[in-house]
Amino acid sequence: QVQLVESGGGLVQAGGSLRLSCSASGRTFSTYGMGWFRQAPGKEREFVAAINWSGSSTLYADSVKGRFTISRDNAKNMVYLQMNSLKPEDTAAYYCAATQSSIWLQMRRYDYWGQGTQVTVSS
Repeated sequence: QVQLVESGGGLVQAGGSLRLSCSASGRTFSTYGMGWFRQAPGKEREFVAAINWSGSSTLYADSVKGRFTISRDNAKNMVYLQMNSLKPEDTAAYYCAATQSSIWLQMRRYDYWGQGTQVTVSS
């Protein structure tokens, strides 16, 4: 079992930065791939970024590539999403999730989800 809790969201001006954190409670955290998804009001939840169990491989949505960086610290049971050059279009609730699948783009492959943290980017 894995429990995930996101933090670090808030209000930031366009062009600014935020770092989201996801704290995992499971002892087997290091065996899971981790992903970040986001959902804006009236929109479907969408993939943002993912990282494999060792941190050696990452994947980003085209909309955030070059601006966002996903990382993990297995010793601390933590996953991070560094968000730079934020745009109003990035405004959404951000969720971290854990998967044992290599298919990272599909939400149904993730077994555990956090409660979400709100990111609001003002223009």
